[in-house]
Amino acid sequence: MSEPQTLFADGFDSAIIGITSDRINGVERVVYDAWKMVEVLVERDNMRPTEALEYLEFNTFTAYVGEGTPIYVDVMTREEIEQRLEEQ
Repeated sequence: MSEPQTLFADGFDSAIIGITSDRINGVERVVYDAWKMVEVLVERDNMRPTEALEYLEFNTFTAYVGEGTPIYVDVMTREEIEQRLEEQ
């Protein structure tokens, strides 16, 4: 069995916002801004924003490829988070 490794989402380096460390298994995971990834597909592949988001949701955000699978986040301020929680 191979050691867990940190994985990257190919072609989305400009959307990287950091790295996190999983203290349980010790694997660092790359963190991406999901909306910047949408922007990459819009600019690079001439997709419409809704098409890019659908593509990423189906092919990337839900994919699990091991303990080093990247994390995709919706970057928000505290106020935006609180507002979203109030709407639920």
